[in-house]
Amino acid sequence: MKIIKRTIIVVFCLLLIPVAAIATAGAKQRFEDGPNRVFSGGPLVAGELHSGPDPDWSFVSDIPTIEMQLLDPAQSRRIWIAEYENKIYVWSGYMGNPIGRLWKQWPIQAERDGRAVIRINGIRYERQLKRLRTGDVLDGLTAAITAKYPSATTRAAVEAGDVWVFEAAPRS
Repeated sequence: MKIIKRTIIVVFCLLLIPVAAIATAGAKQRFEDGPNRVFSGGPLVAGELHSGPDPDWSFVSDIPTIEMQLLDPAQSRRIWIAEYENKIYVWSGYMGNPIGRLWKQWPIQAERDGRAVIRINGIRYERQLKRLRTGDVLDGLTAAITAKYPSATTRAAVEAGDVWVFEAAPRS
Protein backbone atom coordinates (compact mmCIF):
# COMPACT_ATOMS: atom_id res chain seq x y z
CA MET A 1 0.00 0.00 0.00
CA LYS A 2 2.85 2.36 0.86
CA ILE A 3 4.50 1.75 -2.54
CA ILE A 4 1.26 2.49 -4.40
CA LYS A 5 0.79 5.71 -2.46
CA ARG A 6 4.36 6.84 -3.20
CA THR A 7 4.01 5.89 -6.86
CA ILE A 8 0.85 7.98 -7.16
CA ILE A 9 2.59 10.96 -5.55
CA VAL A 10 5.60 10.64 -7.86
CA VAL A 11 3.39 10.35 -10.97
CA PHE A 12 1.33 13.35 -9.84
CA CYS A 13 4.47 15.43 -9.31
CA LEU A 14 5.85 14.40 -12.70
CA LEU A 15 2.58 15.45 -14.35
CA LEU A 16 2.80 18.85 -12.66
CA ILE A 17 6.09 19.63 -14.42
CA PRO A 18 4.67 20.00 -17.97
CA VAL A 19 1.52 21.69 -16.66
CA ALA A 20 3.61 24.28 -14.80
CA ALA A 21 5.88 24.76 -17.83
CA ILE A 22 2.94 25.38 -20.17
CA ALA A 23 1.22 27.74 -17.73
CA THR A 24 4.46 29.68 -17.24
CA ALA A 25 5.07 29.97 -20.99
CA GLY A 26 1.52 31.20 -21.56
CA ALA A 27 1.74 33.76 -18.77
CA LYS A 28 5.14 34.99 -19.96
CA GLN A 29 3.91 35.42 -23.55
CA ARG A 30 1.21 37.87 -22.39
CA PHE A 31 3.98 40.42 -21.77
CA GLU A 32 5.78 39.87 -25.08
CA ASP A 33 5.45 41.89 -28.29
CA GLY A 34 2.85 39.83 -30.09
CA PRO A 35 1.69 36.23 -29.97
CA ASN A 36 3.65 33.12 -30.77
CA ARG A 37 2.28 30.06 -32.53
CA VAL A 38 0.47 28.78 -29.45
CA PHE A 39 -0.15 31.56 -26.94
CA SER A 40 -1.72 35.02 -27.12
CA GLY A 41 0.69 37.89 -26.67
CA GLY A 42 0.89 41.42 -25.45
CA PRO A 43 0.53 44.66 -27.41
CA LEU A 44 2.06 44.96 -30.87
CA VAL A 45 4.80 47.56 -30.46
CA ALA A 46 7.53 46.66 -32.95
CA GLY A 47 7.37 47.63 -36.59
CA GLU A 48 6.68 50.76 -38.55
CA LEU A 49 3.23 52.30 -38.02
CA HIS A 50 1.63 52.74 -41.44
CA SER A 51 0.44 56.21 -42.37
CA GLY A 52 -1.20 57.40 -45.54
CA PRO A 53 -3.72 55.69 -47.79
CA ASP A 54 -4.43 51.99 -47.51
CA PRO A 55 -2.27 49.72 -49.64
CA ASP A 56 -3.55 47.33 -52.26
CA TRP A 57 -4.54 44.55 -49.88
CA SER A 58 -4.35 41.77 -52.49
CA PHE A 59 -0.96 40.78 -51.02
CA VAL A 60 -2.69 39.26 -47.98
CA SER A 61 -3.92 36.43 -50.20
CA ASP A 62 -0.41 34.97 -49.87
CA ILE A 63 -0.21 35.41 -46.09
CA PRO A 64 -1.68 32.61 -43.96
CA THR A 65 -1.95 34.49 -40.63
CA ILE A 66 -1.48 37.97 -39.25
CA GLU A 67 -1.05 39.35 -35.77
CA MET A 68 -4.00 41.31 -34.43
CA GLN A 69 -4.29 43.22 -31.18
CA LEU A 70 -7.38 44.80 -29.73
CA LEU A 71 -6.77 48.00 -27.78
CA ASP A 72 -9.14 46.92 -25.01
CA PRO A 73 -7.87 44.53 -23.81
CA ALA A 74 -4.34 45.05 -25.15
CA GLN A 75 -3.83 41.43 -26.09
CA SER A 76 -2.70 40.05 -29.45
CA ARG A 77 -3.35 36.83 -31.30
CA ARG A 78 -2.65 35.14 -34.63
CA ILE A 79 -5.64 35.16 -36.91
CA TRP A 80 -6.67 34.37 -40.46
CA ILE A 81 -7.28 37.25 -42.85
CA ALA A 82 -9.05 37.55 -46.18
CA GLU A 83 -9.13 40.27 -48.83
CA TYR A 84 -12.22 40.95 -50.89
CA GLU A 85 -12.68 43.97 -53.17
CA ASN A 86 -9.54 45.56 -51.66
CA LYS A 87 -10.90 45.45 -48.11
CA ILE A 88 -9.60 43.15 -45.40
CA TYR A 89 -11.64 40.96 -43.09
CA VAL A 90 -11.13 38.80 -40.01
CA TRP A 91 -13.62 36.36 -38.55
CA SER A 92 -14.32 33.90 -35.79
CA GLY A 93 -16.20 30.64 -36.02
CA TYR A 94 -17.85 28.73 -33.21
CA MET A 95 -19.80 31.79 -32.05
CA GLY A 96 -23.19 30.06 -32.24
CA ASN A 97 -22.69 27.91 -29.16
CA PRO A 98 -21.84 28.65 -25.52
CA ILE A 99 -18.51 26.79 -25.57
CA GLY A 100 -17.34 28.70 -28.64
CA ARG A 101 -18.35 32.03 -27.14
CA LEU A 102 -16.51 31.15 -23.94
CA TRP A 103 -13.42 30.03 -25.87
CA LYS A 104 -13.40 32.96 -28.34
CA GLN A 105 -13.59 36.17 -26.32
CA TRP A 106 -11.97 38.53 -28.85
CA PRO A 107 -15.06 38.86 -31.10
CA ILE A 108 -17.20 39.94 -28.16
CA GLN A 109 -14.49 42.41 -27.10
CA ALA A 110 -14.15 43.67 -30.69
CA GLU A 111 -17.87 44.27 -30.97
CA ARG A 112 -17.71 46.33 -27.77
CA ASP A 113 -14.59 48.30 -28.82
CA GLY A 114 -13.38 47.58 -32.33
CA ARG A 115 -10.13 49.55 -32.17
CA ALA A 116 -7.38 47.23 -33.28
CA VAL A 117 -3.82 47.09 -34.56
CA ILE A 118 -2.81 44.49 -37.09
CA ARG A 119 0.77 43.66 -37.99
CA ILE A 120 1.56 42.25 -41.41
CA ASN A 121 5.14 41.71 -42.57
CA GLY A 122 6.43 43.89 -39.74
CA ILE A 123 4.16 46.87 -40.52
CA ARG A 124 1.45 47.90 -38.07
CA TYR A 125 -1.91 49.22 -39.28
CA GLU A 126 -4.45 50.94 -37.04
CA ARG A 127 -7.88 49.53 -37.81
CA GLN A 128 -11.50 49.66 -36.69
CA LEU A 129 -13.23 46.28 -36.63
CA LYS A 130 -16.81 46.58 -37.90
CA ARG A 131 -19.00 43.51 -37.61
CA LEU A 132 -20.90 42.43 -40.71
CA ARG A 133 -24.14 40.58 -40.06
CA THR A 134 -25.78 40.55 -43.48
CA GLY A 135 -25.43 41.80 -47.01
CA ASP A 136 -24.49 40.71 -50.50
CA VAL A 137 -20.80 41.28 -49.72
CA LEU A 138 -20.94 38.08 -47.66
CA ASP A 139 -21.37 35.94 -50.80
CA GLY A 140 -18.05 37.02 -52.32
CA LEU A 141 -16.27 37.29 -48.99
CA THR A 142 -17.19 33.79 -47.83
CA ALA A 143 -16.13 32.45 -51.23
CA ALA A 144 -12.74 34.16 -50.77
CA ILE A 145 -12.43 32.68 -47.27
CA THR A 146 -13.24 29.12 -48.32
CA ALA A 147 -10.90 29.38 -51.32
CA LYS A 148 -8.01 30.35 -49.04
CA TYR A 149 -8.67 28.29 -45.91
CA PRO A 150 -10.18 24.93 -44.93
CA SER A 151 -13.27 26.73 -43.68
CA ALA A 152 -16.95 26.02 -44.10
CA THR A 153 -17.88 29.68 -43.65
CA THR A 154 -21.04 30.60 -45.53
CA ARG A 155 -23.30 33.62 -45.77
CA ALA A 156 -25.98 31.64 -43.93
CA ALA A 157 -23.56 30.87 -41.06
CA VAL A 158 -22.69 34.56 -40.74
CA GLU A 159 -26.33 35.66 -40.85
CA ALA A 160 -27.23 33.00 -38.25
CA GLY A 161 -24.51 34.30 -35.90
CA ASP A 162 -22.45 31.10 -36.00
CA VAL A 163 -19.57 32.99 -37.61
CA TRP A 164 -18.76 36.61 -36.76
CA VAL A 165 -17.12 38.55 -39.57
CA PHE A 166 -15.40 41.92 -39.12
CA GLU A 167 -14.19 44.34 -41.73
CA ALA A 168 -10.83 45.73 -40.62
CA ALA A 169 -11.52 49.25 -41.84
CA PRO A 170 -9.17 52.24 -41.52
CA ARG A 171 -9.53 54.00 -38.19
CA SER A 172 -10.76 57.57 -38.65
